[in-house]
Amino acid sequence: MTELIKKNDSRYFSETSSEPYDRHYYKLVYDNKEIVVKTWEEVKEYWWNTKSFNPPVIHVLDKPKKKSKGF
Repeated sequence: MTELIKKNDSRYFSETSSEPYDRHYYKLVYDNKEIVVKTWEEVKEYWWNTKSFNPPVIHVLDKPKKKSKGF
């Protein structure tokens, strides 16, 4: 059996940052409509609140970059 790295070992990795991850937007495509949301939490909320036999297709979109206002 393979020996796993223990949590107190310096090589143990759990996460790079505990900050919120907001690199993408998400488009939920239903049979009769499309919705774009800004967080994964919103995706889960829509999924849960709009239960149906045809769940939405979810497209991951790049978050629009902010335009600079000068140099």
